[in-house]
Amino acid sequence: MGHSLAQKLLQAHTGETVDEPGQIVRCGVDLVLANDITAPLAIDSMERMGAKRVFDPERVVLVCDHFTPNKDIASAEQVKLVRDFAARTGISHYYEGGVCGVEHALLPEQGLVGPWDLVVGADSHTCTYGGLGAFATGLGSTDIAAAMVLGETWFKVPPSILVRLSGEPSRFIGGKDVVLNLIGRIGVDGALYKALEFSGPGLAALDAEARMTAANMAIEAGGKAGLFPADEVTFAYLRNAGRADATPLAADADAEYESSLDIDLGRLEPQVACPHLPDNVRPVREVEDVKLDQVVIGSCTNGRISDLRQAAEILKDHTVAPGLRLIILPATPRIYHMALEEGLLEIFSRAGAVIGPPTCGPCLGGHMGILAGGERCLATTNRNFKGRMGSLESEVYLSGPAVAAASAVAGRISHPGRI
Repeated sequence: MGHSLAQKLLQAHTGETVDEPGQIVRCGVDLVLANDITAPLAIDSMERMGAKRVFDPERVVLVCDHFTPNKDIASAEQVKLVRDFAARTGISHYYEGGVCGVEHALLPEQGLVGPWDLVVGADSHTCTYGGLGAFATGLGSTDIAAAMVLGETWFKVPPSILVRLSGEPSRFIGGKDVVLNLIGRIGVDGALYKALEFSGPGLAALDAEARMTAANMAIEAGGKAGLFPADEVTFAYLRNAGRADATPLAADADAEYESSLDIDLGRLEPQVACPHLPDNVRPVREVEDVKLDQVVIGSCTNGRISDLRQAAEILKDHTVAPGLRLIILPATPRIYHMALEEGLLEIFSRAGAVIGPPTCGPCLGGHMGILAGGERCLATTNRNFKGRMGSLESEVYLSGPAVAAASAVAGRISHPGRI
């Protein structure tokens, strides 16, 4: 029996033979990641273990992105703890301040993740890197502490769901619409501890950033990983990130899957997830009467340069609706600089947007865009749980950047074609 992408990637990191889903295997890891919220917990666990060193200072990455720039004393203390730990253990990949960005946008552009890698992170959206052909998944901070010390961890080999893409997407369709449609069809537990493997001729229509967006939200269906093959699209992105050593990755022709489903990109409409779960998905035309108080464009899901370009295309020569707050957060300093050089930030500013620093900020209800009771927000982020972005009495809708930008102009959820 052939191997799925998940099985191939795990097999490449273990001395055991990967035979079937459900098998427990011990694997070496290529990279271990934590942030300013989760790293302090992992550091505390390390100290309680009596460990003094990490397994490889070059392969542990610490990114202070969630509550930074520090929003209060508590977050400043968290970051200081992580900063001191990085200095004490010689960790070179420590990111804070002007070199820091949202972790799952930052690591790919730095060339730190790529095909055939096995990456574990103390953040659920670590699965983003599956868009580049890596087996990447989130773990709890205690497991991350062990991986930081030992350079290995264990996995239960996940069964895989094959997602076949076909057709040519229309102008406003991107990776966010693909994954929202998928989650809407299978539910928030439809891929529980399973790998979502994307395949088919429609892959050619998705660039690397769109693939990372789709992989990012595999966890919103309960997935252990979201996986794409590594092809020329992948290699072009990695070359630009300074990583030229990538090799192809594809599932075996005779790989077996637990189930499969098809998505015709040519028939896909822009998608919106309504409160309070990512699987409460509707085509945008069904929710165009929803009035908004805030729109957020950014995050590890849709804060990349392609997202900002799409938003700017719609916002150019338009202004934000009266009474609506539009917040735009480029995901990394490099993306910010590109948006500045391309004139995108001027378009956003003239439209009346608030342009913030690279930070997770409002996505997790941290800062820079908290909602009051009764307010509604449309965001390009990845979660819309009750109270996710502020008050328990607020509502969060999810969409791609085109719908978000159009809705900021209209003052209500709107199809970008109307703008």
